[in-house]
Amino acid sequence: MAGGGSSDAELLRGFKTLAVSRPDPAAAVYEVRLNRPAQRNALSPEAFAEIPRAMSLLDRLPAARAVVLSASGPHFCAGIELGAPGSPLAAVPGRGADPAAAAEGLRRGILDLQAALTAVELCRKPVIAAVHGACVGGGVELVAACDIRYCSGDATFVLKEVDMAIVADLGALQRLPRIVGYGNAADLALTGRTITALEAKEMGLVSRVFDSKQELDAAVAKIAKGYLPELEN
Repeated sequence: MAGGGSSDAELLRGFKTLAVSRPDPAAAVYEVRLNRPAQRNALSPEAFAEIPRAMSLLDRLPAARAVVLSASGPHFCAGIELGAPGSPLAAVPGRGADPAAAAEGLRRGILDLQAALTAVELCRKPVIAAVHGACVGGGVELVAACDIRYCSGDATFVLKEVDMAIVADLGALQRLPRIVGYGNAADLALTGRTITALEAKEMGLVSRVFDSKQELDAAVAKIAKGYLPELEN
């Protein structure tokens, strides 16, 4: 894909659950922002379709040298929108339903959700997560797929799946042990307890904690630019 205005225009249109932008035209840093603040950025089926599309576009865009993953509103992500129409986790087989067909449908749906988050991990550009407020369930699985994670002091992290008798199976159980160690990953997955920003830093889930979202955003923008070699004229 050739760099230039047409690529930027393609990125900026067509997303409903995300806002994709280049905040500083002088820097080759793009922002992918979860943009459903009224729903606390819960991950809907549409969001799971848009995340890999955004990452694929940025992966192929020469002008993009780093990606910041952030969120609108007071919270980063409320997790998966379980009751959303079209969600593979929302369907409950009714009386007379074929249990084998229902199980296969659920399996295929979960594989699709896993692939959406893996697209973040496969993006060849450094992806930096900037987390503030609550980061729940699928939100934790999303940031675990990023290369680097930073947060503000008000951030909290929790895997709530155990409280709903389901498994955190969108990649957290595979990625978190590599990030925080097996013991910490098991603690988070099996207890469903909420950890603070400072505890997240202590276990290695995030690299740095900033006092406020404003400081977080400013620092992450500066750090992202630090990844970039000077652009050739």
